[in-house]
Amino acid sequence: MPARPQRRRTISRLTIGAAVLAAAATVTVTALPAGADTGHGARAGRTVDVQLLSFNDFHGNLEPPQGSSGTVEELQPDGSKKSVAAGGVEYLAQSLRTARKGHPYSVTAAAGDLVGASPLLSGLFHDEPTIEAMNKLGLDVTSVGNHEFDEGRAELTRLQKGGCHPKDGCYVKGRKFRGADFPYLTANVTDEKSGKPLLKPYTVWKHKGVKIGFIGLTLEGTPDVVSANGVKGLKFHDEVETINKYAKVLDRQGVKAIVALIHEGGLPASTSYNYNCDSPGPGDGISGPITDIAKHVTPKVDALVTGHTHQAYACTIPDPSGRPRTVTSAASYGKLYTDTTLTYDRRTQDIVRTRVTAPGAVNHVVNRTQPKAADMTSLIARWNKLAAPVANRPVGHISADIAGRGAEAPESPLGDVISDAQLEATKAADKGGAQLALMNPGGIRSDLAFKASGSEGDGVVTYGEAFTVQPFTNMMNVVDLTGAQLLTALQQQVSGPNAASPKILQVSKGLTYTLDMKKSGADRVVKDSVKLNGAALDPAKTYRVAMNEFLAGGGDGFPVLKDAKNKYVGPSDLDAFTAYLTAHSSASDPLSPPKADRITVEK
Repeated sequence: MPARPQRRRTISRLTIGAAVLAAAATVTVTALPAGADTGHGARAGRTVDVQLLSFNDFHGNLEPPQGSSGTVEELQPDGSKKSVAAGGVEYLAQSLRTARKGHPYSVTAAAGDLVGASPLLSGLFHDEPTIEAMNKLGLDVTSVGNHEFDEGRAELTRLQKGGCHPKDGCYVKGRKFRGADFPYLTANVTDEKSGKPLLKPYTVWKHKGVKIGFIGLTLEGTPDVVSANGVKGLKFHDEVETINKYAKVLDRQGVKAIVALIHEGGLPASTSYNYNCDSPGPGDGISGPITDIAKHVTPKVDALVTGHTHQAYACTIPDPSGRPRTVTSAASYGKLYTDTTLTYDRRTQDIVRTRVTAPGAVNHVVNRTQPKAADMTSLIARWNKLAAPVANRPVGHISADIAGRGAEAPESPLGDVISDAQLEATKAADKGGAQLALMNPGGIRSDLAFKASGSEGDGVVTYGEAFTVQPFTNMMNVVDLTGAQLLTALQQQVSGPNAASPKILQVSKGLTYTLDMKKSGADRVVKDSVKLNGAALDPAKTYRVAMNEFLAGGGDGFPVLKDAKNKYVGPSDLDAFTAYLTAHSSASDPLSPPKADRITVEK
């Protein structure tokens, strides 16, 4: 593939809107179908196939993700399933560059969460390494995701425009962070006072007479999954209304071919990345928020690249006029990329969507058997050298893998460890007096893998690995909740915003209850089963409950927690976690995975 500066000389972009921000996910063009024109023949013909390469939810995973976070499930011809190791920017860059070969019309896009909740290698440096990597691998455009707001609007703007961090400064002497070379699009994120989009709402990719508009946005519910400080002064608008609005704007400007990059997603019927999403009929293999969005987005939009749910799918969902339209997602952490063929009609300047049928969009594994991209290997080594004094420090020992993000049951062994750590850090009378702890499952970003990730040795947990599990560094809060409020919190796991996709809180030792999944909504929590240290929960009694500040602010659909009283602020969740690992494990007596038997699930 040509070097990035050469691509920039041959591809021009017209961007329209507010200021742009940078960060993460790619869309590229794959090999043209047999018999398609290329080069001079394509320019002379009426139609040309444009390759759209895309990915989403990279989350700063420059190095190959550990444990189950670093595998994808592949459906085999005989119906069996195979686990395949995947991901890592060295392999993602190589995959994209290989896919682009032979495709004169190729564009790479992403659907948000390029950064945020990142492993230490990126997170320690406020995700500058990830932006640098995205620049190098040729990302053309991305939407913003909810995690781009983790550190607030000012930091998002810095990632786009560049400049040294306001507190930590420049990480390399004489080297100023240049920011993202690609635009971050925030079509549905506006300033509360001015009403203007925070960054550019859309951009137009142009190459040899072909022009495609990209509208980028995050989920309307971003304030529900980000801390209040992260979204202060911002408004988040309806996804369909926003896309339809800017599709009209682009259409009036003569841009007829349009792709929406949406950081909102769906729930596939299969966990295998290569299952048939259009069986038995178009879009029948997927449910969730994106299906309703796809059915109502204007037919002016020709394809939807999505994210947020970390799932893999390549579906064909008819638009409101009944015409076929692709809706795709490439899982997370750079384990997959999607290759979509867009047939561009030079006369109408639009996509010929009557030809958008399977396999118009296909997900491909970013396998680790291919050669590594040398420039990414150098980038990782350079940042690892800076991070090493912090990252390689041992903080604990484990006897086997402790599943967190990759656990299949609602209660995970690592969730038990983390909630126990939070209780231990806050139970003393002078440290909050907590009686129990609650942990949101989305805050557990990985597993703890027994196999060494570096030279530390098997079973050794480094600070960097602990950081990967708990990267937000949220401060612990201890608050007063009545038994009735605590029961309501448990019910909100499976009702209201969480009814369709339950968010089961991880609970500290001593809190037990039963979930009856045969029932619906709040009734799934069996009231009489809730006990603390063997005693039934008393609705009128006040309990001291530890949780991170995100949960205490009502995050993840738990509004009752905002009504808590008598708040005490303790250490960070990461400090609580590492202190617990150090106190409860050693080389001769490593920590074993808990049984994860505090929540009884009836199906």
